[in-house]
Amino acid sequence: MQERPLSHIRVLDFGHYLAGPLVGMMLSDLGAEVIRIDPPGGPRWKAPVFDMISRGKRALTLDLKSEEGRLTALKLTARSDVVIDNFRPGVMARLGVGPSSLRRANPAIISLSLPGFASTDPELREIAAWEAVIAARTGQFTDMGLNRRLMGINPSFTPLGLASAYGAAFGAMSVLFALRAREQLGGDHIEVPLASALFEGLVYNSEQIEDYPDRYKSPRELELERRERLGLPNNLSYPELSEFLDPFYRTYMCADGRGFYVVACSIVTHPRRVLELLGLQELLKDLPDFDVYLDRGDWPSDWALRNYPVGTQDRGRISDAMKAAFLTRPSHEWETLFGAAKAPATTQRSTREWLKDPHALQSGLVLEVDDPRHGKMRQMGNICWLSCDGDAVNKRPGPLPDDMRPALPELLLEPPRTQQGSKVGGWLDGLRVLDLTNVIAGPTIGSTVARFGAEVTLVQPVSPSVDPWNAVVFGLQAQRGKRSILLNLRTAEGQSALWKLLSEADVVTMNGTDEQRLSLGLSEERLAEINPKLILVQLDAFGAPLRGPKSDHLGYDDLAQAATGVMTRFGGGPDTPEEHAHFGTIDVLAGFCGCAALGAALERLRVTGCGGIARASLASAGELIQAQFMYDFNGRAPFDEPSGRHVRGWGPFYRCYQAADGWMFFAAPTLQQSSLNHVPEFHDLFNAQENDLEETLTTRFLQQPIRYWAERFSGTAAAVVPLSSLHATRKAALKKESEGEADIRSGTFSAIRHDAHPMGRWVDLVAPNAVRPEQAQVVVPGPAPKYGAHTRDILSELGYEAREIDAMIAKGSAADQWSEKYLPE
Repeated sequence: MQERPLSHIRVLDFGHYLAGPLVGMMLSDLGAEVIRIDPPGGPRWKAPVFDMISRGKRALTLDLKSEEGRLTALKLTARSDVVIDNFRPGVMARLGVGPSSLRRANPAIISLSLPGFASTDPELREIAAWEAVIAARTGQFTDMGLNRRLMGINPSFTPLGLASAYGAAFGAMSVLFALRAREQLGGDHIEVPLASALFEGLVYNSEQIEDYPDRYKSPRELELERRERLGLPNNLSYPELSEFLDPFYRTYMCADGRGFYVVACSIVTHPRRVLELLGLQELLKDLPDFDVYLDRGDWPSDWALRNYPVGTQDRGRISDAMKAAFLTRPSHEWETLFGAAKAPATTQRSTREWLKDPHALQSGLVLEVDDPRHGKMRQMGNICWLSCDGDAVNKRPGPLPDDMRPALPELLLEPPRTQQGSKVGGWLDGLRVLDLTNVIAGPTIGSTVARFGAEVTLVQPVSPSVDPWNAVVFGLQAQRGKRSILLNLRTAEGQSALWKLLSEADVVTMNGTDEQRLSLGLSEERLAEINPKLILVQLDAFGAPLRGPKSDHLGYDDLAQAATGVMTRFGGGPDTPEEHAHFGTIDVLAGFCGCAALGAALERLRVTGCGGIARASLASAGELIQAQFMYDFNGRAPFDEPSGRHVRGWGPFYRCYQAADGWMFFAAPTLQQSSLNHVPEFHDLFNAQENDLEETLTTRFLQQPIRYWAERFSGTAAAVVPLSSLHATRKAALKKESEGEADIRSGTFSAIRHDAHPMGRWVDLVAPNAVRPEQAQVVVPGPAPKYGAHTRDILSELGYEAREIDAMIAKGSAADQWSEKYLPE
């Protein structure tokens, strides 16, 4: 077997349930040696999914409550690089293997803790932070998407493990970035509270902009405002919602009765491709098209083809024409045709269908692993990978209990690892990143690495290909901490400037398919010629370690949701698919996964001196948020987890309930009866049947306020938390930028009101506080600049004289703005 990117790294994985083991799986998938540490009696979670996320690991049983077990753990730490846990704050320390003990055993150790809530949060840190408890307290179950709000459904439950997914991506990236800087900065302890990670991951669902112009609001948002203004109830049916869906952003039924999801708005060419492909090119003659970076008052028509959303006068007739066209072919034919035409769309699938999809299997997005317990097991593929790693798709099944025991004596004979540094700084200080991405997923990489010290330069075209809603509104978050230059890459001067920037970069990021990458001249060979140490981070929709039928199909967040099963799961079935939340559920996660891929490439570069291509995709991120369901084998339990609009939980012990003063979440997935016995009001429920129990709990929880029940269950394995909303969480944690630097280490949640923003409006954004190292510095990136704000400065730094820069701008080879205003009105 060839040397893998992380073959030289040893990881001790004390994780349990989902988040910690997912970090271990991601590192193992990249070649690290991962030793899973189990308590006596084996893992707490005895389920096929735990076998899947234990793949590639070895298992060692240690009783950390015994002196022998604790000493063995510390001896292993001395011979390891990384330690992972996701216990409540303080648990590892009470077992004698907390951060300070680990550091004494190995000053160079990188330890990662993934608690549910921050250790610095006195109100929340002791709560039994089950996945849904984190989601409920952060606000994931409240106002879940525009559809739910218009239908008046609130709250609603989803079993998706978003907190663990975001936390695992943050955890993997932070460990890898810390390893890269270890020679300079030494070992470190990193905390990633899962609730903080979830809040960051859903940032676009809580973003607030002062006097937000109506032109950027979707038809559904405007209808919500209209109903509130007139005092009308939110009571739309699912079919009635179709009136408010954009023709280029919705599901259509095909001849085979299957849904086909189109997301082709906001990019100049995409709506045209869709209509031409459907044989509706005649419609194009009547549809307005003009520069949408003008203020609304200067528009020659009510809407433009390159702008989201389609105007009210055309929305119905375009949708009706598209509905009729889609009924002429089955969905699989449309998927092939749309992919070839570079028109973003996909067939709606369930999770189970995705696990046997030809592209998923051929590309390595889904892998078949021979498991000793379950036979041939289809599993989610790599979350991120390096193109040079020929063994990325070769997996060893999860270990049998204590299978590493025979190798332990030899491992403990190894000399301790002593490497350490003592400088102060960020993990990525001095790293020069050239950002060629747009919209959300790709730009998230640059805005994330900026907080760790990277210097990020954003390159965009002189004439925007994306409308201001996608580029400017989303860019308020995704372009923070960057400098911005506008170049015309269709001109010789623009190309020359780009290659000068590339020659000085350490990392270049792009979101696009292999076809698109090669069309830009960014082949591995060309990159190596420029700089053999250069790393390219590539995100796309359906990319994977291998090629498949959809490798060059275009796609966006919602298309990954539709293809991998999220939308049918969330909506409750193939006839009622819904996007999860509203914006960025998968986009942001894919960006974080791209950062993890970059971390692996940086570690490989540190060891070998070679750059290369690091990758992740929207589809792999779509699998990560469904990790606990993303497997199949003969005899698997049914795919019958909770789904749909009216679901409130997963049985009586894991469910949203209404208390006397509002909605709360009650979680007691383990030690259920003892948790009830702890509360006098429930002593009589010892022998209650499940259906009767849910009804009885519903009645009794209504009798007292949430705080009462939270105190009653305090000290048990159960938890009670109020159902917050993302907006309420943001408001409670908000601090104005003008009042001083945000504290990103105290408490679980933090948000910033950028009240001196260059657009002239304040904007509320989640603070970058999901990753909290003890030693390394983390900065709050500055506001996203106006596109082109640094064109002249950057060209000057490249050696261009002022007259040359003026000439480039006059000829259109460069530009210093897209519009007069930062945010066109």
